Amino acid sequence: MATLLTPDICVIGAGSGGLSVAAAAAAFGVDVVLIEKGLMGGDCLNYGCVPSKALLAAAKAAHGKTGRAGLGIGSEGGEVDFAAVNDHVRGVIAAIAPHDSQERFEGLGVTVLREAAAFTSPDTVVAGTMEIKARRFVIAAGSRPAVPPIPGLDQVPFLTNESLFELREVPEHLAIIGAGPIGLEMAQAHRRLGAKVTVFEARKALGNDDPELAGIVLEKLRGEGVEILEETSIGEIRRNGERIAVHVESAGGGTREITASHLLVAAGRAPNVEDLGLAAAGIAFDRKGIKIDKGLRTSNRRAYAIGDVAGGLQFTHVAGYQAGLAIRSILFRMPVAMNNDLVPWVTYTSPELGHVGLGEIEARRRYGGKVKVLTADYAGNDRALAEGVSAGRLKLIAGPGGRLLGADIVGAQAGEILNLLSLALSKKLKMKDLAGFIAPYPTLGELVRRAAISYYADVPAKKWMRLLVAVLRKFG
Repeated sequence: MATLLTPDICVIGAGSGGLSVAAAAAAFGVDVVLIEKGLMGGDCLNYGCVPSKALLAAAKAAHGKTGRAGLGIGSEGGEVDFAAVNDHVRGVIAAIAPHDSQERFEGLGVTVLREAAAFTSPDTVVAGTMEIKARRFVIAAGSRPAVPPIPGLDQVPFLTNESLFELREVPEHLAIIGAGPIGLEMAQAHRRLGAKVTVFEARKALGNDDPELAGIVLEKLRGEGVEILEETSIGEIRRNGERIAVHVESAGGGTREITASHLLVAAGRAPNVEDLGLAAAGIAFDRKGIKIDKGLRTSNRRAYAIGDVAGGLQFTHVAGYQAGLAIRSILFRMPVAMNNDLVPWVTYTSPELGHVGLGEIEARRRYGGKVKVLTADYAGNDRALAEGVSAGRLKLIAGPGGRLLGADIVGAQAGEILNLLSLALSKKLKMKDLAGFIAPYPTLGELVRRAAISYYADVPAKKWMRLLVAVLRKFG
């Protein structure tokens, strides 16, 4: 017979979003049940953000031949010990894991159930031998790697982000399906660690980013020896002895077969909507995810959905942002609304590629001729020149009245610079604000100020301004 629990909030999924909701609710003394069938910390800690950035750090050390024994990179010319690199990745996960652990959350007062969860009615979830009836539910069940319907793919061994970081030997030739952020980050990392790498993309690589700035990243990766085949369809995948043969066709009609030792599928994510009993709960969903309103509520008013399972922008920081909105709505009955225009993202290649707000095309669609695109090149920044990282560019999208509408940046520490621009966008700052702050010299952050100042480049030449200066001069 099931044991009945009646918490105020039941959270399904202990990834970034679910953990944030549970911790915040517990901090206010609210009774919370947190259900997780897999690893605490979800995809980000175990298979995504954390291991990928740890691998990228090792790859950067190898590329720079700096020698970082703790990262698996030798001091004699940057030799790669791939097993030690894997140990570094595992070590980083282990160091962060206690923060997301069952023990920590139970210490916060959260009831943690390590079971699969499924709704049996609009107000009831079953997890193992427990039946949970809650005032509100938050579904944060995450996503999994999407596997495209390519003929023969199911007949060959392939990696996803959930198995890639188990490798103890560097692949001789890594073929990657998908030239989005995950695909290209892992392409550059493995190339720098000694693998031959080929990337296949059906459309344009980094297609969600500014084409000009994305081109700088692609040029750098190709220069390092990564083969990136854009607008290329895969007709068939098959075994070729111990290797994997990928038959591709280019947009121009040419065909080619590439044989690799390993295959990584990085073709997007699929929301985990199966086996949750969503139909029994009256929660509408489709293959793109659970359907939510602007306040993150599902068609069942008791239930919210946040993070990857709700589709949309699939980033750890989006799940965290949505968790905050959900808490405000559930605990304080505050009206909330998700604003995708405020969401930044970064691709952590070298150079990094970042975006926030509206891109140039969308800004012109909304505001027409009132849009100005302001730029500042890394080549004109003293810190970038001093450190030898002069390849890069910042773009600010200014709208009516000089208000910041968006920004794109490629270059060293692009993600760190984007923090300032994300704050500026959320606070509706204008070019006068970004031109008026004092940036310490020399820093890459001066790029923001330089671009903003260019908004006023034509002011000194205006007749009324010159007349004003002339009149004021007459007063001594």
